[in-house]
Amino acid sequence: MTPARPHDTDAPHISVLLAEVVAALAPAADRTYVDGTFGAGGYSLAILDTARCRVWGIDRDPAAVARGRELAAALPGQFQMIEGRFGDMEALLAADGVTRVDGVALDIGVSSMQINEAERGFSFAKDGPLDMRMEQSGTSAADLVNRAEEAELADIIYRYGEERMARRVARAIVKARADKPFERTGELADVVRRVVRGGHDAIDPATRTFQALRIAVNDELGELERGLAAAERILAPGGRLAVVSFHSLEDRVVKTFLKARSGEAAQPSRHMPQAAGGPAPSFTLLHRKAVRPGPDETSRNPRARSAKLRAAIRTEAPAWASSNRKGA
Repeated sequence: MTPARPHDTDAPHISVLLAEVVAALAPAADRTYVDGTFGAGGYSLAILDTARCRVWGIDRDPAAVARGRELAAALPGQFQMIEGRFGDMEALLAADGVTRVDGVALDIGVSSMQINEAERGFSFAKDGPLDMRMEQSGTSAADLVNRAEEAELADIIYRYGEERMARRVARAIVKARADKPFERTGELADVVRRVVRGGHDAIDPATRTFQALRIAVNDELGELERGLAAAERILAPGGRLAVVSFHSLEDRVVKTFLKARSGEAAQPSRHMPQAAGGPAPSFTLLHRKAVRPGPDETSRNPRARSAKLRAAIRTEAPAWASSNRKGA
């Protein structure tokens, strides 16, 4: 039976690589799955459409949690919503008595809904409060750009935005805030655009700086690392992990984690065997390379153009973190 969809009419967000994620998870009846980045619920609904199973949604965005609770009310016993960070999924699920799951799906980064709502402060294209907080609490982007030292700002913009002119941007931000603290996304975007010239790729000059601040404000790469390790610990043998990322920094974290955990990481030399006594592989790669969206999907949803899916199957070996603690 197809589940009810209490929020379908708004169509606020199109889940990227949806069919490929569901195929990677291979949902089966009476199994348990985690949608660690619930958002608009696209992956959760697709999993529930595929098999009579149970899905737990996790999200730190209060707006997404509200949507998830609507779905939970419509599908009691099949779907349950948890407010929190997917990096904490092990503890969040354990609080409800769940210690093993059969699949985990993660869609990393900011959602279309968050970008489209100017008041959330994620967009340089729509003027709004300079916020960018997924949880709508804690340090905001305005706090960061108005308080951080110039060197710290430059480091954030270079590391997380891969902006070659990071020092120049940071210098311009510090100079501008001396006259008036930043409060709006439009103010910051204008300063960045005066410093960074547009290239031939038609990307707005403010793109990389806004990406960097968003990642820093929400600790997105740290959260991804914690989420991958948590998934490794809670996945049952044969369970599956599917992760969709949208830029090189995210994909590098996922790729490095899965290659190491599957024993596929490059060795120091092709003449030297893998070091004996290391942890046994905890994952088997489902695909040798990242899965990319096809032309039909990218034409329907331009956001999908940069997406990459990496997936793996959990082995019976202990999670590496557990192995390391035992050997400590």
